[in-house]
Amino acid sequence: MASLAVKSGNAIVLKGGSEARESNQTLASVIARAGEEAGLPQHWLTLLETREEIGELLTFDQYVDLVIPRGSKEFVAKIKAISRIPVLGHSDGVCHVYVHEDADPTMAEKIVLDSKTQYPATCNAAEVLLVHERYAEKGLVPLLRALSRVGVVLDVCKRTAAMLEKAFAEGEAVPYSLKSDDDWSVEYLDLRMAVKIVGSLDEAIAHINRYGSGHTDSIVCTSLEAAQCFLKEVDSSSVYHNVSTRFADGYRYGLGAEVGIATGKLHARGPMGLQGLLTYKWLLEGQGHIVADYASGRRHFLHKDLPLDEESAGSTRKDR
Repeated sequence: MASLAVKSGNAIVLKGGSEARESNQTLASVIARAGEEAGLPQHWLTLLETREEIGELLTFDQYVDLVIPRGSKEFVAKIKAISRIPVLGHSDGVCHVYVHEDADPTMAEKIVLDSKTQYPATCNAAEVLLVHERYAEKGLVPLLRALSRVGVVLDVCKRTAAMLEKAFAEGEAVPYSLKSDDDWSVEYLDLRMAVKIVGSLDEAIAHINRYGSGHTDSIVCTSLEAAQCFLKEVDSSSVYHNVSTRFADGYRYGLGAEVGIATGKLHARGPMGLQGLLTYKWLLEGQGHIVADYASGRRHFLHKDLPLDEESAGSTRKDR
């Protein structure tokens, strides 16, 4: 966080967990001192240690440009409710993998397993598996067996339970729990997965847009038409075709370190790295130019891209 602040030209205020108070103090002291020895201004990094200090900071909207809370859904919601400072914070990672009717079974298993089990405690791990009913007829039980074999606990809809009961009667036991409610906005962050059979691509998209958190969702399919429909209509910050949800990451996107993943729709969206901490400042230089000349038609606008001159940009910054 400190490095991204420096590279984007920002001062930074940090607050760590109270259980790591002495580690927080030591790390902040070392980093702040190193920055000052390298030429950064004094107090470019500040460490807060109490909730009271945070409460006071959240009132300083004239000084603080952005708050980035990292924590639970309730924590993020509380920060948003009590502060007028812009807040970057995703609260949940309710990510889906949808297996379409024409999905390749080998690919589907590989993607679902990676999305759920590669690192289940992260916000980009898949929590809900949606399966088209025509794929489910032949491919669902083997897919769930593969998940169960690596320790994933299954929380399934009634249609899925019926299929697993039939498989059990035929000698193919797959442990499961029947999902007892209609709330599919689940974030387990563990080796546990909700499973639902859907009747169509449209139903899968509608389900994701209703219960998802706008984080990351993936379709496994052969049809390019189905893929394009999914990519276009699922309203999330990252939407994939034949890709594990675990790719939603600043480093994997080539953005470097990230401060978080933004699931809102303004400014930066998705993994937020250095570029997401930058904004615009428009500079105009003229010789008495006035809008009246353009409004009357005496002069005309010409818009064109100009080459970026790093050397002159550097000298301009130096002169300023």
